[in-house]
Amino acid sequence: MKASEFLTKEEQEKIVCAIKNAELGTSGEIRVHIDETCKGNPRRNAEKVFRLIGMDKTAARNGVLIYIACDSKVFAIIGDKGINDVVPEHFWEDIIAAMGAHFTKGRFADGIIEAVEMTGEKLKSYFPYKSDDINEQSDEISFNG
Repeated sequence: MKASEFLTKEEQEKIVCAIKNAELGTSGEIRVHIDETCKGNPRRNAEKVFRLIGMDKTAARNGVLIYIACDSKVFAIIGDKGINDVVPEHFWEDIIAAMGAHFTKGRFADGIIEAVEMTGEKLKSYFPYKSDDINEQSDEISFNG
């Protein structure tokens, strides 16, 4: 399946809306990227995509990538240096568990939306929204394959 066909247009719109809403409470930047396949470690692939789409270029280094490889049935969540320097070691585990619970039931969009919402909530306490905040990253889902 092509990565761009993994979600319906309606599901994609709901995810973009969730990203916009989540970012209203934080200066953090949240992105969703969908690949067709992942050869090797999904975290390493996510790190490559993170750099490729410029998420390591945010001013506060507070970007988060939710990475999914639809045909390989793997995913990862990674944060940039600014986040990783201040959050506890297992910061993403509850989000990964919630997302995985949805995915095992075939509810992929619901899992991504919950992950986005939870990410936004967690980032609020470390990176609250500032009145001069600008959206440094696209809210659109990126695809490869």
